[in-house]
Amino acid sequence: MTTKNDYGFETIAIHAGAAPDPVTGARATPIYQTTSYVFEDVDQAASLFNLQTFGNIYSRLTNPTVSVLEERVATLEGGAAALAVASGHAAQMVLMFALLEPGENFIASTKLYGGSITQFGVTFQKMGWTCKFADPDRPEDFKARIDEKTKAIFIESSSNPGGVITDIEAFAKIAHDAGIPLIVDNTCATPWGCRPFEWGADLITHSATKYLGGHGNSVGGVIVESGEFDYAASGRFPSVAAPCPAYHGLNFYETFGRFAVTAYSRAVGLRDLGPALSPFNAFMLLTGIETLPLRMERHVANALKVAQWLKGHDKVSWVSHPGLPDSKYRELQEKYLPRGAAPLFTFGLKDGYEAGIRLVEAVNIFSHLANIGDTRSLILHPSSTTHRQLTEEQQNAAGAGPDVVRISIGIETVEDLIADLDQALSQV
Repeated sequence: MTTKNDYGFETIAIHAGAAPDPVTGARATPIYQTTSYVFEDVDQAASLFNLQTFGNIYSRLTNPTVSVLEERVATLEGGAAALAVASGHAAQMVLMFALLEPGENFIASTKLYGGSITQFGVTFQKMGWTCKFADPDRPEDFKARIDEKTKAIFIESSSNPGGVITDIEAFAKIAHDAGIPLIVDNTCATPWGCRPFEWGADLITHSATKYLGGHGNSVGGVIVESGEFDYAASGRFPSVAAPCPAYHGLNFYETFGRFAVTAYSRAVGLRDLGPALSPFNAFMLLTGIETLPLRMERHVANALKVAQWLKGHDKVSWVSHPGLPDSKYRELQEKYLPRGAAPLFTFGLKDGYEAGIRLVEAVNIFSHLANIGDTRSLILHPSSTTHRQLTEEQQNAAGAGPDVVRISIGIETVEDLIADLDQALSQV
């Protein structure tokens, strides 16, 4: 299917990038479970390796099943191109590999998934990349941290775990005034809920493991490129906009234009770092995306009802859900997530750390595990799990302090979810 921009979101979620198999007529996208592909002749092989022709060489670089996933997510986000990789963390690594050189830095929100804070603040240092963290509620702090070696700003549209809504438009202006791209992790909001490119974002990342796939059965990540950022203007992005020695001096920005970062990330990042997405996982993620709009409607509606109920519970001290009338993010939620706040949020227990542990062990319907975005409702005590590698100060900065419980609301009957939380809280 050639996807038109005026198709509805639901139509795109089912059809973008896909067509009946030309050989067998199969309607569902086949799983091309192969490592490599036969060349037509020596000339065609040479043109593929020289990036003069689009096609398949080896499944670390391209695979027909994975390609359908890439086109579908790019279309849903309104982007020029996308690259699918093995996980959300792989997406972040491959993207930064395209933008940063050793000794350079980027600025990231403190309100991020704990694993991202560790990846950015600790592991990336081994690559020679430095991350400066700043409070997303204070965009001016990001501006103050920019220097001549800063190459990007990274934020989450709706944060994991606290549901903090970031002012994308304000951050896009700060980034563009400095001549650098804005990267938005849109995992929790999804393109159904938020459209970062429409507010000035240049690159989007996803952990497709979460709401895109939606069923807790496959790990994957996606990078989406808007095609609007000029990587040649400043001369500060040599990987993308200078001669590449690995391809006989080819300049990716001159050659591929609006999808230069995607092309570089595939031809160099995937080739040399190697975090390829398996075709089977791509197939599972594609299947999940077909029901994304239906699932998100139920996720969002259920989450608001649960948040409203928790707000009145005598053992709960606070609820961080942007859809509540007293949330300081309510105005930003209505601007950036007009269909409703993401179904991932946190709340605080009056009795702190030990109460959080007891709660997650007392639920029946909720699953105590380290994932989000499943059809099933999930619960976690971040400071004892996903954020335990951080100091208490870092935990509090990330919205994952000792009293915090994170819940990812699924699509079950909402009254059953409330009853389960009620009986579990009675044991705290």
